[in-house]
Amino acid sequence: MIEGGCECGAIRYETAGQVTDFSHCHCSQCRRLHGAPYVSFAGVVLADMTWKSGPGALRVYDSSAKNRRYFCASCGSQIMVVSAEEPDVAYLALGCIDGDPELPDGYHQFVDSKAPWVNILDELPQFPEAVDE
Repeated sequence: MIEGGCECGAIRYETAGQVTDFSHCHCSQCRRLHGAPYVSFAGVVLADMTWKSGPGALRVYDSSAKNRRYFCASCGSQIMVVSAEEPDVAYLALGCIDGDPELPDGYHQFVDSKAPWVNILDELPQFPEAVDE
């Protein structure tokens, strides 16, 4: 069981499924929306998710023609991204997940648009754009 939620506690969720994808996104949009040099995501099956509290506090921002981003209306925590290209997968913002979930091998994507002051120091694979699953 994986659990998580927003900073103010209005939104809580859980998923019985496993993390199927683990990525660090360096695109400029993720950086701006999260206020961070990159964002780590855990891909899970959307149908396996249960809202324990606060689904009414979720707000949606269509950040592109294909991506819908879900965030808390109260504190602004970015909860997840769902892509029209993969409508059955929720990419949970890993910073909102509690504990230390089991993760598959990770990778970096959109490294061609990473912040110029960021140095990637791990040995994970790096991709210039999005990774096609």
